[in-house]
Amino acid sequence: MRRWLTPGGLVCLAVVLWGLTSVSAHNVPQMRQVEGWYRNGPTATALATLQIPRGAPALAGGTTGGPVSNGLGPIRDFLEGRRLFERETFGGNGRTCETCHSETTGTVSPEDAQARFRKNRRDPLFVHDGSDDDDGDGFGDGRHFTRMKSEATVLMRIPLHSNVTVKNDPAARVVTIARGIPTTLNTPALDKVLMLDGRQETLEDQALGAITDHAQATRPVQRRELEQIAAFQKLAPRFFTSFALELFSLGGPAPRLPLGRTDSEKRGRRFFEDLPPDFSVTPPNFKVGACAACHSGPLLNQTNQFLPLPVPPGSRFQTVLVSEFSTLRNPAKARTFVFHNQVNDVLDGNQDGIIEITSTDPGHALITGEADDIANGTFNQGNAFKISPLRGIRKTGPYFHDNSAKTLEDVAEHYRQFFLIVSDAPDDDPDQGPVIVLTDQDKKDIVAFLKLLE
Repeated sequence: MRRWLTPGGLVCLAVVLWGLTSVSAHNVPQMRQVEGWYRNGPTATALATLQIPRGAPALAGGTTGGPVSNGLGPIRDFLEGRRLFERETFGGNGRTCETCHSETTGTVSPEDAQARFRKNRRDPLFVHDGSDDDDGDGFGDGRHFTRMKSEATVLMRIPLHSNVTVKNDPAARVVTIARGIPTTLNTPALDKVLMLDGRQETLEDQALGAITDHAQATRPVQRRELEQIAAFQKLAPRFFTSFALELFSLGGPAPRLPLGRTDSEKRGRRFFEDLPPDFSVTPPNFKVGACAACHSGPLLNQTNQFLPLPVPPGSRFQTVLVSEFSTLRNPAKARTFVFHNQVNDVLDGNQDGIIEITSTDPGHALITGEADDIANGTFNQGNAFKISPLRGIRKTGPYFHDNSAKTLEDVAEHYRQFFLIVSDAPDDDPDQGPVIVLTDQDKKDIVAFLKLLE
């Protein structure tokens, strides 16, 4: 489709999709929740006469120019994808995709959960893995949903890589871990890494996993339905935090960093510029580009060439010590994971190919089966998670894989502590302290800039 795109065509396509979403939105209360609902009611009539501007790119194989009825199939797929996302429960526990991925934020915050609980204690958000005990026991009694209301995390069942066992339960092949709900804003169309730990390779796989695991579907899910859900998420304006990002998803220019208006925003921008440390001053200024080392690219979600680790630019997984800090604060919630067949098992003095990690959540390592990233200096496996996009971040709290940072100010404070550790001098140089020490003003500047990102 991209070869058909022109600047004018991009605008036309975005306008058409916005119009389709708006037209159908007005008719949602009247839509019948049956297969092919688009054949009934005013929506079908409106679509039959809708004109796509000449020059607009084709939609998933549809025609350009003339009445939509000449290529109504792709439009039907788009609208059916919307119905599947917003209303279809697949005969499960009452959840839809939208139950956990709201239109406003693409996720759920504790405030959202609390408001929904006050409105309806039987909201499907609180069933199954949204309850404290993972099976919905106590549904509606107000006593079994403390985690969802305070942390907005769901209990994820993570299959273990064949290299991984749990020390106190070696027969276990699945572990249950509380994680936040990744936002769908900008992700389906622009971010190819879909899960916090990278375990699903395609959007269709992700949708199937959510429908079967979280919504507990009782009817077969058709491949065509998964494709329609994926197409809807890639095209609908609701999944983009700005018109510029929507155009970028269709082949338009990549958005640039905002320049900033206030002095604070402009200072904050310096942390996110793709620049090496400033060695023109004494002592060198290592704050320049410090955040961009892991938050580069169009979505600010990948490493750049200045990250001082042996990983290629564009890498998507790193640890920023979230699990490490959580393990220190909550040792009772940690487990010891045993990683077998490790090539770089050199740190414990016993080269038996076994590395143990005690952690509340080892993240990417559970999927890859690799925990030797400390030895090789990449830090992209053990306790590592997907580098989150920063576009639209002011809308998508809480933050980190465990929702441990409730606000952007909490995020900035976390990174103050992170930089104190990772930029500290080696033990053999006790006179040299950390080279990146974020001040209170630095934290305010970083937050001010993050709020500009759309």
